[in-house]
Amino acid sequence: MPELPEVETVRRGLAPFFDNATICRVEQRRPDLRFPFGDDFVERLENRRVVSFTRRAKYLLLDLDSGDVLVMHLGMSGSFRWIETDDQEPTQTVEMYHAKGKHPQHDHVIFHLRPEDRETIVKIIYNDPRRFGFMVLIPRSELAAHPMFAEMGIEPLGNELDGAHLAKLFENRKTSLKAALLNQKFIAGLGNIYVCEALWRTGLSPFKSASTLSGKSGKPLKKANELANHIREVLLEAIASGGSSLKDHRQADGSLGYFQHNFSVYDREGEPCRTPGCSGIIERKVQNGRSTFFCPKCQK
Repeated sequence: MPELPEVETVRRGLAPFFDNATICRVEQRRPDLRFPFGDDFVERLENRRVVSFTRRAKYLLLDLDSGDVLVMHLGMSGSFRWIETDDQEPTQTVEMYHAKGKHPQHDHVIFHLRPEDRETIVKIIYNDPRRFGFMVLIPRSELAAHPMFAEMGIEPLGNELDGAHLAKLFENRKTSLKAALLNQKFIAGLGNIYVCEALWRTGLSPFKSASTLSGKSGKPLKKANELANHIREVLLEAIASGGSSLKDHRQADGSLGYFQHNFSVYDREGEPCRTPGCSGIIERKVQNGRSTFFCPKCQK
């Protein structure tokens, strides 16, 4: 599944087209993806202006002037690409990209946009071979209480994330540190790759109890502050690198993300630890059904 940096990379790539654009036309080429679109899906989108295009955790949110929000999730293989045309209605392609392996038969939704600052029409094409992604329209007034968002935790790139908040979140939690960090009710958007990387940078074992980030008084230990800083640091570095392209992820312009070349621990089983002065070898263990990569020598 794409993690927060991959979703944020896609958002940034599409924002110049979606921001303040009018959705002139929508092509819905099948009745469903992971979930049905709904009978009025196209009707509620066409001729609406985009008020804002944001991200919450691993979801893309398209706010419309109607008061609806189009919530989009990429699933395992979902991706967007764009075509800019020089006509009122798309006929002649000026610039386009077809991602390798993204066959047009899997183009399930096409947005025809008129951006505020352009004279051209832009087509935003959603392609999803496995159809695990979804798009659902939710009234803005009902979004916070919707089951997808009601119990969602804080944003890891927001100001709330610090050592004190982590210590309070995980106080008396006997679950492992990695499992707690992946719990979307605590922190929204963190995924397996970047949790492994942040824990390695902090020198914390993924199997350590989450409650050990705070002392007996409940105050955060030094490692709690370091972990909060490293979570933010690794996410920002990954976003700057366009995310990690392991299988399906590409940026909206078709280019690959390249943060996978900067992995220090993830997917490096059997390789030397990169911590200066450490002679450990990276190991892999299955933890809560996910691969955990760590150094048994320097992550305590």
